Amino acid sequence: MDLNLDLEKIELQESELILPKFDFEIAWQIGARLRDIGITRRFPIVVDVRYFGQPLFYSALPGSVPDNAEWIRRKSNTVARFHRSSYRVGLTLQQAGTTLLDRFALASTDYASHGGVFPVHVKDAGVIGSIGVSGLPQRDDHELVVEALCLTLNRDYASLALPKA
Repeated sequence: MDLNLDLEKIELQESELILPKFDFEIAWQIGARLRDIGITRRFPIVVDVRYFGQPLFYSALPGSVPDNAEWIRRKSNTVARFHRSSYRVGLTLQQAGTTLLDRFALASTDYASHGGVFPVHVKDAGVIGSIGVSGLPQRDDHELVVEALCLTLNRDYASLALPKA
């Protein structure tokens, strides 16, 4: 995996996957879509969609564990802090050879720079929430959210997918 290629593609994903609006119903639809994908593919995941500070959709699928909810919370805090995907934050830190604790004094008890939570960016409003998945390897968590957003926005996922690892 080439960090630079992944970072470039994630920046593109974040700039392209902007919702025209976001409300409780849209949050439910995105969450339900992720849940349906998870059930169909038998992924042991937790799905979480939220306004910052307010959960809107949550589902734990068979095989997931309580720690997945904790990972979602910590990754969501990272997205709320930086308005970037948790995977992008993690890869950027990895590239710089540092950590959230060393660079920003953010404790791992409350923040995680692992993939799986993506910012909810709304046109003319900015980043107002997050969509998260936990339970797969971090790159796969990230890509599952991107895939669901592409479906929601009628975008071609193949053109926005990360390069094959």
